[in-house]
Amino acid sequence: MDNAHTKTVEEVLGYFGVNETTGLSSEQLRKSRERWGPNELPAEEGKSLWELVLEQFEDLLVRILLLAACISFTLAWFEEGEGTITAFVEPFVILLILIANAIVGVWQERNAENAIEALKQYEPEMGKVYRQDRKSVQRVRAREIVPGDIVEVAGKN
Repeated sequence: MDNAHTKTVEEVLGYFGVNETTGLSSEQLRKSRERWGPNELPAEEGKSLWELVLEQFEDLLVRILLLAACISFTLAWFEEGEGTITAFVEPFVILLILIANAIVGVWQERNAENAIEALKQYEPEMGKVYRQDRKSVQRVRAREIVPGDIVEVAGKN
């Protein structure tokens, strides 16, 4: 259901076929688990350092700068005269900029991965739901909550 927060209670209950006072039946719960799977953020393996570094060079502008550095290096290599050493300054500076860009990109990517992992620690482990197999609220693991469950929400005092 898209934009469930904009719907009335009756529309949401009707969409999921849930009774407001008793919650999901055992059969509805089983079907919902089969369809949606566990209620948890997908576990993603972090990328290796090498993959992160290579990703930084996939951008078109970075590739253009890399090509410019190669061309500049080639021209400096074949340059004749007294200032041949200074001819290598330009490609060297371009390469330093690209390396600095890669370092910053990898650092930002690692920080983003760490932030996602930190958010996962705030996932609640238990939840309170109404289901037909019990007369009152029952505590279940948060990963076992499914779309259509009537969940009791309470703030900390």
